[in-house]
Amino acid sequence: MPKRAVLIANLGSPDSTSVPDVRRFLREFLGDGRVLDLPAPLRWLLLEAIILPTRPKRTAHAYSRIWTPEGSPLVVTSERVRRDLAASLDPGVAVHAAMRYGNPSIASGVATLVAAGCDDVLLVPQYPHYAMSSWETVVVRVYEEAARQAPGMRISCVQPFFGDPDYIELLHTVASPFLEVPHDHLLFSFHGIPVRHLRKADSSHAHCMVVADCCATCSPAHATCYRAQCVRMTADFARRAGLDPARYSMSFQSRLAGEPWLEPFTDLEFVRLAKAGVRRLLVICPSFVADCLETLEEISIVGRETFLGAGGEHFEKILCPNDHPAYIEFLANRVQKWLNSGAL
Repeated sequence: MPKRAVLIANLGSPDSTSVPDVRRFLREFLGDGRVLDLPAPLRWLLLEAIILPTRPKRTAHAYSRIWTPEGSPLVVTSERVRRDLAASLDPGVAVHAAMRYGNPSIASGVATLVAAGCDDVLLVPQYPHYAMSSWETVVVRVYEEAARQAPGMRISCVQPFFGDPDYIELLHTVASPFLEVPHDHLLFSFHGIPVRHLRKADSSHAHCMVVADCCATCSPAHATCYRAQCVRMTADFARRAGLDPARYSMSFQSRLAGEPWLEPFTDLEFVRLAKAGVRRLLVICPSFVADCLETLEEISIVGRETFLGAGGEHFEKILCPNDHPAYIEFLANRVQKWLNSGAL
């Protein structure tokens, strides 16, 4: 019988909040051709001449505001998810965690699988949506390492689960205590990507950002369209929660200057909503399964300061699924389905 294992994979974090560690992390992260998809010489020039001389210090400060005694919140939470998922499965099924950038690396994760004799692996990217800079780069990297270290290893991969009713249900379970507290507006803040990535992911080159209201017009392109998947997840969650259409909206965070990114921008929405009379704002970040720099610092700290500074009175961010029992159950059900039939 093949020896089976599960590998959960997320983006990653620097090893510490020191500037050298953050610089090393950013060099690996932004040096990925699926994140900064420029020709290699231009990517190197942008990194070494413009980004890395100044950004590591600012990013290190941001990490220092959310770092825990145990380390990076993302890595710590991922380890808890790994532990709890393993505890919910048959003891014969190993569960490992790896990060696309930083440690524990995907290379070390695959090496652990090889050393344990695992030859049938379920890869679970910790991303609800498809994007070349998130889901795709993790999957490609795992397959590359497996081909290098263990060519005979069989890898099955969980596809983006943005539209899975079970995932919408668990998001609602996690969010319910927050939704019950009086608020004026719910903002769905998704991670941003360049508009160019949408066009690049559309193999037809005739739908995304071409057809009017392209995200609402059914198309095979939606299988790899990050924005369409965000729109659908928002609509599905709103329907499940019974939200008033006038009291929720969506936006995109974490952009880089220099080219068009998905809009509206979250930081500008904080100001707009406050100026429009929203006093109590609730924010959910559905593109993240675990709280991390983008949710804990960019939204919960900087976002709160921005909204309150623009006239808002109360700001609350809904927790990501993290290691909530409902998320562990969701993952365990996916793994069990694979164990039972090999299907996903």
